[in-house]
Amino acid sequence: MNGRVKLHESWKTPLAGEFASDHMIALRNFLLQEKAAGKQIYPKSEEYFRALDLTPLDRVRVVILGQDPYHGPGQAHGLCFSVQPGVRPPPSLVNIYKEMESDLGLARPPHGFLEHWAEQGVLLLNSVLTVEMANAASHRGKGWEQFTDAIVRLIAAKPEPVVFLLWGSYAQKKAAFVQSIEQGGHHLVLKAPHPSPLSAYNGFFGCRHFSKTNAFLEKNGLAPIDWSLPYTNR
Repeated sequence: MNGRVKLHESWKTPLAGEFASDHMIALRNFLLQEKAAGKQIYPKSEEYFRALDLTPLDRVRVVILGQDPYHGPGQAHGLCFSVQPGVRPPPSLVNIYKEMESDLGLARPPHGFLEHWAEQGVLLLNSVLTVEMANAASHRGKGWEQFTDAIVRLIAAKPEPVVFLLWGSYAQKKAAFVQSIEQGGHHLVLKAPHPSPLSAYNGFFGCRHFSKTNAFLEKNGLAPIDWSLPYTNR
């Protein structure tokens, strides 16, 4: 979107048509107008595509879909559910950790920084990649959804098997076209309610998606994900 944007080379050619599309041009203009009006946008512009920068297309093994970036100061840094070091993990992430602890026996991390997952091939993709400070969902319908739909389509077209973790109805609708094993495809699609405190007790707790993901990856000759999150002071 500007000269400071960082994006791994593996995505640039497949997404070239998207960056030149009318909806992305309109989105770019919208963001420029918002900044010119003095509005604070999260995350920083160089982190809009942080998820794509950390997780190359050819290394994607798992996809976790979110909705919008966090809109509080110092939280968002371009990965869904993740917050920067030193920021208290939000409630949904706390519930993710609770399920991870129950499923895998891993102690709950003291931080909410998920880059360790992204560096292993877990694409932590929000549907909308920017938000105005203190104004939740303020950038929906501006073009990001079409862009991230194209990303999901690219991954769904990969010949290698990928695990899609779809938590909540929003994520499930966004990736509804992904052909699961049950539908004759080769991807594992795991669905559960959103980990939000409002819905986690309706089936997110006990879904065991972390162990199921690793079992599938290993069955297909791929390395499992190390879901533990070493402490970081970055």
